[in-house]
Amino acid sequence: MSKPELYVSIVVGPNCDIESIALRSVLESFGARVTFHLIGRPNDLIDVLSGQDLDQKLDYLILNFHGDEGRFIMPELGEEVYELNEPRGAFFSSQEVLQYCQLHGVKVIASGCSLGEKQLASAFLESGCHSYLGPDDYIDGNANLMFLISFMYEIIAHGKTQQEAYEIAKAIDTETSMYQLYFS
Repeated sequence: MSKPELYVSIVVGPNCDIESIALRSVLESFGARVTFHLIGRPNDLIDVLSGQDLDQKLDYLILNFHGDEGRFIMPELGEEVYELNEPRGAFFSSQEVLQYCQLHGVKVIASGCSLGEKQLASAFLESGCHSYLGPDDYIDGNANLMFLISFMYEIIAHGKTQQEAYEIAKAIDTETSMYQLYFS
């Protein structure tokens, strides 16, 4: 096997599996090596954000979740199912990111509605991420997928920088223009 064009980890939130599988297929056809992380509980996400459950080689971490008001929508578990000290509730917010995230130098894409809001982006950047990219409003699901495909295509196929690929993908339509790019 030849060397992959890009190393990508896709973290799959609740009810985001169809889009994640489609994205994985497209990225692999572009020549990327893709790792999948299925999130069934908050500690699964913490394991990724802490770096405990990440590959050594990583160009992009895509957090493919539904979002609401700048928070990741999480699976809600029965009280007896949560582990000791595991965050509880339907959301994972900037506070939890600041508490658990240790993604030094990682380029993060959060592809759910409102996950590009400044407060959440700032939490990731304060936690050491190289950059953070996400829509700052309630984006259409199809437009979201098209943004990601276009963005990655420009990076892999045309050797564009992250900024150049962002500008091209953002210009597709008014929905994709919701994406915001933040740097530390």
